[in-house]
Amino acid sequence: MQTTANSIDAPVRRTFLPFNQPDIGQAEIDEVVDTLRSGWITTGPKTKEFERRFAEYIGVRHAIAVNSCTGGLHIALAAAGVGPGDEVIVPTMTFCATANVVVHLGATPIVVDVEPDTLNIDPQCLEAAITPRTKAVIPVHLYGHPCDMDRISEIAKVHRLLIIEDAAHAVAAEWRGRRVGTLSPATVFSFYATKNLTTAEGGMITTDDDEYGERMRVWSLHGISRDAWKRYSAEGSWYYEVSVPGFKYNLADLQSALGLHQLARLEVMVQRRTELAARYHAGLCDLPEIELPNVRSGIRHAWHLYVIRLRLERLEINRAEFIERLKSEGIGTSVHFIPLHRHPYYRNRFGFQPADFPVADAAYERLISLPLYTRMTERDVDDVVKAVHRVVQRNRR
Repeated sequence: MQTTANSIDAPVRRTFLPFNQPDIGQAEIDEVVDTLRSGWITTGPKTKEFERRFAEYIGVRHAIAVNSCTGGLHIALAAAGVGPGDEVIVPTMTFCATANVVVHLGATPIVVDVEPDTLNIDPQCLEAAITPRTKAVIPVHLYGHPCDMDRISEIAKVHRLLIIEDAAHAVAAEWRGRRVGTLSPATVFSFYATKNLTTAEGGMITTDDDEYGERMRVWSLHGISRDAWKRYSAEGSWYYEVSVPGFKYNLADLQSALGLHQLARLEVMVQRRTELAARYHAGLCDLPEIELPNVRSGIRHAWHLYVIRLRLERLEINRAEFIERLKSEGIGTSVHFIPLHRHPYYRNRFGFQPADFPVADAAYERLISLPLYTRMTERDVDDVVKAVHRVVQRNRR
């Protein structure tokens, strides 16, 4: 087929493909409307049902619904007694919230480097960073790929460290046949608008520890009793007592109404993400200028994000220019994440230097997150693949 000059220059897409869109169905909409009509819109019976079903799905005794993964991490640390003088080890390749909550409690985040293939926390760096003041570690299951929880658990047991997993990306992920959420004393999930399961804003803490679970529940709502939400029902009482200076981190029934139906569709949605990721693999594997995501054996990837790495030595443009060229082709992208050590607060307060984190720092310069969400069609993925090919072909060395 003969191609005109104008068609060569035309972008791959006439309509812009956004980086992410939530997958909200009619069942979610109906449930929200039912909640509005019920007269109970804050934390109530639908949140309790969402907690019950989520705990059942994960396979744990307790699930505590919260306003965000950030809030859940804050609660998990506070309920464990983390405070001034304590150290908590976190990976540099994560969203700032993972370390911010440590700072909020007056503790010190000890930031370490990551593994070259997964960009998850490197167990060797973790072990090397432990001091007598280390109280906990927060592994982050980046992009939906589980961390090496066997090795992390071994290290934590030897040094008597608490593990609190940041599973913001990892709902439905599995480590060697065990679901993320069952592997440690506490795991915290995110239900933000872009996540595999969304309640617009929100999160969930899971645990099998009855005492720890009860403490986290109390911390989640002002430090008052676990049934505080019933104060305005026929079952409740006006009387309450505050046992700890808790937070206002509860999840509302309006949000849980979304979560109930998102959870019911979660397996189907993750399977769809897996199919789209495989289509990306097939379409991009022949480009030596692109490094594709690595998936280790024995795990189930949740495919929250599909992140490629540019081999910049094979290209004449940098990552920022590559992103702009994809945008001109009608493709939205993002970058996950700017490492902690590059942010002014952490750089200035703790004196971090790029050389302190060679793996994460080198990877950061090359990362691009491509669109991946269940509302995408095969044609959408093919358009992204075509756009990546076009940018590479026009800018390879």
